[in-house]
Amino acid sequence: MNTTIEHYNLKSRQTYKNWTPVTLRFGDMDCLGHINNVAVASYIEVARTTLIHGIMDKFGHQNLNFVLASLLINYHKEFRYPGTVDVGARLSNLGNKSIKSIYGIFLGQDCVATGESINVFFDMESRRSVAPPDDVRDALVKAIREA
Repeated sequence: MNTTIEHYNLKSRQTYKNWTPVTLRFGDMDCLGHINNVAVASYIEVARTTLIHGIMDKFGHQNLNFVLASLLINYHKEFRYPGTVDVGARLSNLGNKSIKSIYGIFLGQDCVATGESINVFFDMESRRSVAPPDDVRDALVKAIREA
């Protein structure tokens, strides 16, 4: 069973309900003097894990986790230390064993980067991909529809 909601404007703050503030660090800059692409990936990671664990952890499935299968980042504007960015996140698609989420990174009102990730549900004991249990799946479907 796939649940899909499409047609998001990733560069719009209105697209996102879940927000994670991230403080820019001096060490996040590269030799060009702007925030490095690797740092941007870690900002998305913070938002992604906060969002997905925030839903999954309510159910106490000790062996259930998720792994990153794909990450796509589009860079729209350079930005620099110091400051804080707001990372907007939302779930967009639920597959049989995977979840897609989307992101917008904002410095004030400016969208500096957007991203998409696909995560696969993972059984920590068997070390294999799994379908999420029904209670987790229902919560994820609800989160997609209500966001």
